[in-house]
Amino acid sequence: MKSAVETLNPTRVRLTVEVPFEELKDSLDAAYKKINQQVTVKGFRKGKIPARVIDQRFGRGAVLEEAVNDALPKFYTEAVNEAELNVLGQPEVDITELKDNETLNFTAEVDIRPAIEIPDYSGIEVEVDAVEVSDEDVDKAVEELRERFASTSPVERAAEDGDVVTIDLEAKVDGEVLEDGVASGVSYTIGSGELLEGIDEAVKGLEAGGEATFTSELKGGSAAGKESEVTVKVTQVAARELPALDDDFAQLASEFDTLDEVKADSRKRLENMKQYDQATQAQERVLEKLLELVEVPVPEKLLADEIETRKHNLVNHQLGQMGLDLAKYLEIQGKTEEEFDAETKEQAEKGIKTQFVLDELVNKEKLNVNQEELTEHLMRRAQSSGMSPDQFAQAVVEGGQVPMLVGEVARGKALAVVVEAATVKDTNGEVVDLDDEEEETAAAEGEQTEASDSVEEKAEKTEA
Repeated sequence: MKSAVETLNPTRVRLTVEVPFEELKDSLDAAYKKINQQVTVKGFRKGKIPARVIDQRFGRGAVLEEAVNDALPKFYTEAVNEAELNVLGQPEVDITELKDNETLNFTAEVDIRPAIEIPDYSGIEVEVDAVEVSDEDVDKAVEELRERFASTSPVERAAEDGDVVTIDLEAKVDGEVLEDGVASGVSYTIGSGELLEGIDEAVKGLEAGGEATFTSELKGGSAAGKESEVTVKVTQVAARELPALDDDFAQLASEFDTLDEVKADSRKRLENMKQYDQATQAQERVLEKLLELVEVPVPEKLLADEIETRKHNLVNHQLGQMGLDLAKYLEIQGKTEEEFDAETKEQAEKGIKTQFVLDELVNKEKLNVNQEELTEHLMRRAQSSGMSPDQFAQAVVEGGQVPMLVGEVARGKALAVVVEAATVKDTNGEVVDLDDEEEETAAAEGEQTEASDSVEEKAEKTEA
């Protein structure tokens, strides 16, 4: 077999392959054997039909077609390996010449990973938000804790903001009560915004036994997005009572003995959260700077596939679960379809470029992933997916996704290397020390898992 490579553009090549006919022998033998098992010829036992009889009865062309279909993936893979190509996705194969007992010639066009030159990134400088926790922040956190320990008691008066009302609901569309539009004994805090638009105005001022009707757009269910006439009946009004902010509350709501200790702990928690946000922000901005430094051509088909996958996941999974279609989603977001398409393309392109650049950094820096790092990453992914670690691990193994997870961890480590080399300052001009490697890795992985289909998955689909 002889092969040659022609570069069509930085992300696509054409392979020209010439195969001497004798190298098709194994595939021809397999073709005759397969046809033998599928057909019957009077006078011959099944599986024992001579090749010449198969040629006469069914045509040599059918045998050649079967043999070529069997042989193409093998010869294509040999040509790819010989040229040391890093291919992406399925090739477009064209048989240019097939002469019986002489030769098989074909071409295969396929996308490849572009060659990327990683420049010196040690000069990258970014600015991030300073970690500052005010007394107001602490007071707000303590107040939220206090809200969680509020009690309620029924009152005989009209409902007010902040009250908890028990209500019955009935929704009609075009005068007909919806099958899934009736609910009884619903508990609702006035002002929380957790139910239908307009319900706060409807129930305020009503006492137990009071009833009101209002119009609202349904958020979910069989008539999601439609205008509905909603009747609400208040069956109970209860006032919320907040515990006093004192040491007794501290002992009730926490493991601490005093309110001062609760406030100190809240401050520390807020500082940790802001430090994590700061580390994430640093990595996002360092990555943006890194991508600006590198020229990364993106394969057109890979980009088109990624855009289509993102749209499919949004429409069929995320929006479908909320009872929305794309048109309604765009209306809520205040975007045109053109703006949505441009935004999706930009996000998909960034995701692909990020993987290409960080994968190249993994190779350049000779980064490896150990079992402990992989296990930690698997635990995080399991938690975010809502599955147990064992369930997630089983799904990963059965789906052949272990290499994908390894790639995510490796890219996280690659970004951590760049962040460590960069200069990060906060808005106060202070240099930020980002030593927490685990946080760096976790945040970097978040950038990688944004793409719905990894480049690795596409790279594995190399059979013709």
